Amino acid sequence: MKIGIVCYPTYGGSGVVATELGKALAKVGHEVHFITYSQPSRLDFFNENIFYHEVSVSSYPLFQYLPYESALASKIVDVVSHEKLDLLHVHYAIPHASAAFLAKQILKSKGIHVPFITTLHGTDITLVGKDPSFEPVVTFSINASDGVTAVSESLRNDTYNEFDIQNEIAVIPNFIDLDRFKKLPKDHFKIAICPNGEKLLMHTSNFRKVKRIEDVVKVFHLVNQRIPSKLLLVGDGPERTSIEMLCRELGVQNDVRFLGKLDVIEEVLSLADLFLLVSEKESFGLAALEAMACEVPIISSNAGGIPEVNINGVTGYVSEIGDVEDMANNAVHILESDERLATFKKNALNRAKEFDITTILPMYENYYEAVRNKSLAGLTAL
Repeated sequence: MKIGIVCYPTYGGSGVVATELGKALAKVGHEVHFITYSQPSRLDFFNENIFYHEVSVSSYPLFQYLPYESALASKIVDVVSHEKLDLLHVHYAIPHASAAFLAKQILKSKGIHVPFITTLHGTDITLVGKDPSFEPVVTFSINASDGVTAVSESLRNDTYNEFDIQNEIAVIPNFIDLDRFKKLPKDHFKIAICPNGEKLLMHTSNFRKVKRIEDVVKVFHLVNQRIPSKLLLVGDGPERTSIEMLCRELGVQNDVRFLGKLDVIEEVLSLADLFLLVSEKESFGLAALEAMACEVPIISSNAGGIPEVNINGVTGYVSEIGDVEDMANNAVHILESDERLATFKKNALNRAKEFDITTILPMYENYYEAVRNKSLAGLTAL
């Protein structure tokens, strides 16, 4: 099948999932065409079945804001027309779903029919999509899609609750590549970070307010008072400066290390004893799944789809959003016993195996076929 994938090329979850899905599809023989404004960060290798099409936007002085949605729709038309794509899969509702709909109408006028699937990832629904300036377009685009998927039951329910959606939404969870994300022998690095045998806690994100990184630091501060420990913060973003100041205020600056953005996140995860994911909104919790695949238990909030991944009392613990004391107590409970920690690590890996890409990929392939067949049947009926 020839598949067009439209996504954001950045480090955010939707772009990562879209890129990894495309790579997996190409690996099993599908022809995959990425359509976006720059090369996706994880599309850094050669595969004969992967193609990249850059969307360029004119800087005509009339425009105060560059019309990316129109440029994207035009590029989709161009790629579908010349590459004879069978299906479009757009990730993140804004503006990809509306651009795909516009492109579909333009192609229809040329006698070309291509169905499109929209995958909802989270903030396109829970934050951006609820903005009154976007809500009508988001609602229309989802309803106009030939297929719609969400990455968790929580996100599916939120979408139905917040929007007037008449379309059916299928849940296909995020996935993990266990060939890449696995515990690696990096003990020498851990000794360098924890020279006195301290426990190592870790968090990774884009450092936005919704991730509540201040809670990460507060949890660590409480844990550190009871168990000698270190904290690694991976990523960067608008909250970086305020978090550095909070570390100084709490007196833990010497035990917290900021590593910035890393491509080989699995190498750092291999060092960790616990992973903290305390967000106030999280549609799935891909960062937690990556940690679990590297045998790291999770201390998390109960936001969104996280409890669908992190099983309370089995792979880690789930607390109410903002309850840093409960999170710290749960972290200490795991860390204070090496035997208990080993059990949680084993459980985390076993849970991660349920989301292996070899299990989830066929779900997407079957969904593609179902949507395409339904679309072709509709054309025949006309």
